[in-house]
Amino acid sequence: MMKPVPRLSVVFSVTFVFCLFVLFQLHISNLFGKNLQITHQVNNFFISFASSPHHQTVNLTRFANESDGNGPKHPEEEEETCAGRYIYMHNIPSTFNDDIIKDCRALIKWFTMCPFMVNSGLGPQVSETDNKTTHVLTSKTGSWYATNQFLLAVIFRERMKHYECLTNDSSLASAFYVPYYAGFDVSRHLWGYNTTVRDDLGIKLAKWLRERPEWRKMNGRDHFFVTGRIGWDFRRGVDNDSAWGSKLMMLPEFSNMTMLSIETTAWTNEFAIPYPTYFHPKSLSEVRRWQMKVKSVKRKYLYSFVGAPRPQMDVSIRGEIIKQCLASHGRCKFLDCNKGQDCDNPVKVMEVFQRSVFCLQPRGDSYTRRSIFDSILAGCIPVFFHPGSGYNQYRWYFPKDYTKYSVYIPERGMKNGTVSLRNLLGKIDMESIARMRNEVVEIIPKIIYTKPGSVGPEKIEDAFEIAVDRIIERVAMVKKMMEEGKDLQSEYSQTRDLKKLE
Repeated sequence: MMKPVPRLSVVFSVTFVFCLFVLFQLHISNLFGKNLQITHQVNNFFISFASSPHHQTVNLTRFANESDGNGPKHPEEEEETCAGRYIYMHNIPSTFNDDIIKDCRALIKWFTMCPFMVNSGLGPQVSETDNKTTHVLTSKTGSWYATNQFLLAVIFRERMKHYECLTNDSSLASAFYVPYYAGFDVSRHLWGYNTTVRDDLGIKLAKWLRERPEWRKMNGRDHFFVTGRIGWDFRRGVDNDSAWGSKLMMLPEFSNMTMLSIETTAWTNEFAIPYPTYFHPKSLSEVRRWQMKVKSVKRKYLYSFVGAPRPQMDVSIRGEIIKQCLASHGRCKFLDCNKGQDCDNPVKVMEVFQRSVFCLQPRGDSYTRRSIFDSILAGCIPVFFHPGSGYNQYRWYFPKDYTKYSVYIPERGMKNGTVSLRNLLGKIDMESIARMRNEVVEIIPKIIYTKPGSVGPEKIEDAFEIAVDRIIERVAMVKKMMEEGKDLQSEYSQTRDLKKLE
């Protein structure tokens, strides 16, 4: 007569077989790229269970907030993909960032920034409920926002928090990011404040950085920061209260750093990165869908201009552009930014650009304008009138051969009245237009900032990713120059070279 099998042994045996079966099934699924997150969780559970002497309860929700396909890398995988790409973000006191934007009503003299601070700086989400919006934008994505251009620093910082190679170990870092809201620090003090107030925080941050061990590695030449204002705002050369801006980039510490801004002003340690647009997708499929839309949309107008005249500026050609547009017999669409709020409405702006073959981009208060990127996003071929408005600014993002994606009309032709926009643009054949539009559409992923956080298994090489990669390349080049004893004047000269913008 056989002895009865103890119940406990049966339970253990059945449990063991079942667990092997589950692990086998999950392993098979994992080979096909599915349930990767669950596999990690189950494996971690059994490893932890087996190694724990008391078999304590294990948290199975460790990766619950990670998107499918974007779970944490294995140490070996992370080491391989992040080698030479680690970024260290300085944990600077909140005085230099969060505290600055707390009083959002005082950041810009002319209007409040408070409505735009929501959604990690992306601004209010555009409603997709009405037919007009869904006709102009992609629907049911939740990726369109009324984003303000000045919030680039906030957007960049939020993106950096989710950068795949962000490290807390400064010894691994190839570059060091300083999340200072320099643009808002200066903008809140531009009117009615003396130079001492305008320079105060910058000087204090310079001292804070100088005392950090990470600074001594390359004396700050591996450090960078981002601002949503033009470089000129930080280059005040004299301590006169009537002079414009702060002297941030004139400080010895910051003159060793690299500044990424929406517009450079011809100094060697400044680089231009795109203005934020209204589109912040979370997947590559969203980007592809949008590219297909703007490629196929019917365009009613030969050309358009979204902006306002600059009668107080003698060098401005905007008046002539508007004059020709209004006399074009319907071939041009003019959205007047001096009237109403249409130019602050993403749907209105994108509708004009989508319905135009060419979009005019003359200089405004400075060389560049946000409209450049909104028009490219809409698949509209940009028309530039000065090299400093695009070609010599966004070298990391635009093709070197500008004829592939744009039209160039020298300003002097507009000033002396020898250029007819309608005739010149109307002579461009359909084949050339199609070729240029295809090139413009290919630029779109490079000039957008994706939504902070996970963006799906297929990585988008957006404006943020390109900027970080180029910074790392620059630091590596400078480091090599230092090791070889070469003069660094070419990379950190404090002499403005206007030829760079011509």
